[in-house]
Amino acid sequence: MPYPEYLIAPMRQELIELGAKECRTADDVDSTLKSSGVVMMVVNSVCGCAAAKARPGIGLALEHAAKPDVVATVFAGADVAATERARQFFTGFPPSSPAVALLRDGKLLYMMERRDIESRSAEMIADMLTLAFDKHCTPVAQ
Repeated sequence: MPYPEYLIAPMRQELIELGAKECRTADDVDSTLKSSGVVMMVVNSVCGCAAAKARPGIGLALEHAAKPDVVATVFAGADVAATERARQFFTGFPPSSPAVALLRDGKLLYMMERRDIESRSAEMIADMLTLAFDKHCTPVAQ
């Protein structure tokens, strides 16, 4: 049973305010992952580590000069088909929420799983993401 929308709307909004495109269907995921450049796909969730660590860490990381060309999100427990479709691209990784993946042309470049998130602060998550951005993304002209 999916989470009620009134419960998760503020959690969705946090990523939307950071510029994330919502993918609510499998088709949304497919069309987003066809975008040129690097796509950061965030598997959002209601858990405490998403609220206290993942979403704030993502916000901090997106202030970095190098960043993904597209930021997108699915919501585990709500956008069920979209989340399942996104996870099909996370080759070699079990389902995890929250999670952050970097992909290019549908190919996984980098994966941050829940186990990487729950034991770190938002600042540490931002540091890990910015290292991945430096490796896989082009700096955006300021």
